[in-house]
Amino acid sequence: MAHDGTGLIEGPDGAKRCFWHGNLPDYLHYHDHEWGRPVGDDRRLFEKLCLEGFQAGLSWLTILRKRENFRKGFDNFAFERVCYFTDKDVARLMADPGIVRHEGKIRSAINNANRARELVDEAGSLAAWFWKFEPKQADRPPVFDFPTLAANPKTEVSTEISKELKKRGWTFVGPTTIYAFMQAMGLVNDHIEGCVCRHGVELERRQFKRPR
Repeated sequence: MAHDGTGLIEGPDGAKRCFWHGNLPDYLHYHDHEWGRPVGDDRRLFEKLCLEGFQAGLSWLTILRKRENFRKGFDNFAFERVCYFTDKDVARLMADPGIVRHEGKIRSAINNANRARELVDEAGSLAAWFWKFEPKQADRPPVFDFPTLAANPKTEVSTEISKELKKRGWTFVGPTTIYAFMQAMGLVNDHIEGCVCRHGVELERRQFKRPR
């Protein structure tokens, strides 16, 4: 849906929001209730990393609408179980029309489940490891408007995280993928200034107890 240059559109309730959900009901719900709200749950963090990998070359809406099928196919993204998936599971998933049937991405999710277990052994939890990369407020743009959003598909921090993960053997974790993960999981608040959700998300982030 087109916007007026501010990156905002009017929703069905008359409030202004980030434009990218296009007022599609399921996408609008995701924007309002999930995107940017801080997450400290390892399973949800791992799920998002996997689904961002599956999104490569596709739209997030495509993945969002298949998310429940992905959850069923990947044992609810419990990485301590996904890491034991075998070639039989790969074949099962490749035959599942409800997900994105890409063998490389399926095998990547299984590989990353093993890498996730190693990261938990190293840091105590995925949440503790990822949240230590949260950008300081002083390093964030003073005003987060549409030009700022459009000009920053990746950041120095997302590039650093990507390098660290690749060093540990993770796959499908490029800097742009990682920044989309950071945006969605609340490590940054990229709701555009003027979006009805921005203040509430920032308040939730302030009250969020950072994992250690």
